[in-house]
Amino acid sequence: MALTIGIVGLPNVGKSTLFNALTRATVLAANYPFATIEPNVGIVPLPDPRLDRLTEMFSSAKTVPATVSFVDIAGIVRGASEGEGLGNQFLANIREADAICMVTRAFDDPDVVHVDGKIEPASDIETIATELVLADIQTLEKAVPRLEKEVRGKKVDASVLDTARKALEILEQGTLLSAVAEKEGLDADALKSFQLMTTKPFIYVFNMDDAGMNDEAKQAELRALVAPAEAIFLDAQFESELVELEPEEAAEMLHENGQEESGLDKLARVGFDTLGLQTYLTAGEKESRAWTIHKGWTAPQAAGVIHTDFERGFIKAEIISYDELMELGSIAKARAHGKMRMEGKDYVMQDGDVVEFRFNV
Repeated sequence: MALTIGIVGLPNVGKSTLFNALTRATVLAANYPFATIEPNVGIVPLPDPRLDRLTEMFSSAKTVPATVSFVDIAGIVRGASEGEGLGNQFLANIREADAICMVTRAFDDPDVVHVDGKIEPASDIETIATELVLADIQTLEKAVPRLEKEVRGKKVDASVLDTARKALEILEQGTLLSAVAEKEGLDADALKSFQLMTTKPFIYVFNMDDAGMNDEAKQAELRALVAPAEAIFLDAQFESELVELEPEEAAEMLHENGQEESGLDKLARVGFDTLGLQTYLTAGEKESRAWTIHKGWTAPQAAGVIHTDFERGFIKAEIISYDELMELGSIAKARAHGKMRMEGKDYVMQDGDVVEFRFNV
């Protein structure tokens, strides 16, 4: 299971610089609109220091972290839903993402042009949100007449049409569906079938300079602007320099800047949490590995991520929490102290479970 986050924003807000840092890639980060023409995809590891400890404990030949896929999508401008800028071709790329990371410029630099001629985060966010809303309205306006015919022909349940109409009403008020879908009781499966962009969870990244990174009042203002969604503050240029350093040097540079973790690590972590994902761990001589699952999944569902045969033939799962394993020092000691638990089909997996599945082929 891979998490895919689409990076969107106006031109020249730092999306490609951020993407470069995320993937250590060489995507063109030019100072003019539409430098990104084809969507760029990068797969990056989810930071997880637990894996290094497991690799050391089990003398694993390799370490395999969970991954996050980032898609750098060309800058969207006002009127994109009507074909302005590079138009709808890039809006289509957003539909493939699980979450939307909206990058907003919150720094002043006279050498970097702003497509609207002013630095105003609230206006930038509104522009992007409006284009996504308008694109979704177009999608539903086309879908409703088709659904009306299909309901009359009893090919589709009337509840699907009702969901489309209700979603259209909400969008016409300028509201993102992700903000109200649950409260309004909209059918999640029906919404998913429409491939609407505004149903996706949003993560807001504010690209700041040194002054902004040290301005708590400014950050509080921007955090309130996007609440209850998560706000991440980072300096994309600083992050791009950080990834070029050795781990020890990077840690020292972060400490000097008063940061406990890099903005990129926080982005990956928040993305995971926003989508309700977690990891469980397997370890042995061959590899130590993190597996991505949804929160609330049972042991058989988790086993199925490794191989579908594991889910079909599931018998039991032998489990210990990562913290307990580290405290005891080895699987042998964990078994000797009775800390390895045998869990059945109803067990709900916890983040950091270290697992060995038992199954019939």
